[in-house]
Amino acid sequence: MVDLAAGTRERLLHAALELTREGGYAQASVAAIAAGAGVSNGALYRHWSSKGELFAELFRTVCSRELEALTAAGLPRAEATVVERVEAVLGTFAARALRNPRLAWALIAEPVDPLVEAERLAYRRTYRQHLAALLRKGIAVGELPEQDADLTAAALVGGVGEALVGPTSPVADTPPDADVIVAALQCFARRAVGAVPPATAR
Repeated sequence: MVDLAAGTRERLLHAALELTREGGYAQASVAAIAAGAGVSNGALYRHWSSKGELFAELFRTVCSRELEALTAAGLPRAEATVVERVEAVLGTFAARALRNPRLAWALIAEPVDPLVEAERLAYRRTYRQHLAALLRKGIAVGELPEQDADLTAAALVGGVGEALVGPTSPVADTPPDADVIVAALQCFARRAVGAVPPATAR
């Protein structure tokens, strides 16, 4: 038997995601989401009590996918150093953000409902913890100097996120050059963790 309620819920979530990709959180109104899903406003409220609750679930789902991509980028590879794995994680984060700038803007910086902000903070915390674990491995094997891995990871997450605010903003003057930005952020990361950028390595 087809679960019609589950189907409606998925259509509403999909409509909310597409609207956010196109115009950000502010443009994804309840009426627009319901219209995109082909249902009434009341149908939306049968699944969530507010737009904030809907988007908290949506952000949780999207952030989970992003974390899966970041985790995969940081997995050990043959001959890869810890620093290269950190660069891969941050490069993946930046590249994915720049491919979907409006969605990234919503995830990173757009003013949102407090319920959604809580999901944003949870995502940043998990992202930070993943980076800190990589840094601790680098310190343990002597690849990185002694440092507070948690603090450095927090600085990386905050710094890279802030660097992407301008390029992903809906009022950005020109389209960002993703390759240039990713390369610059990876260079920044190397310096931040105490490694030497490849171009100046001896």
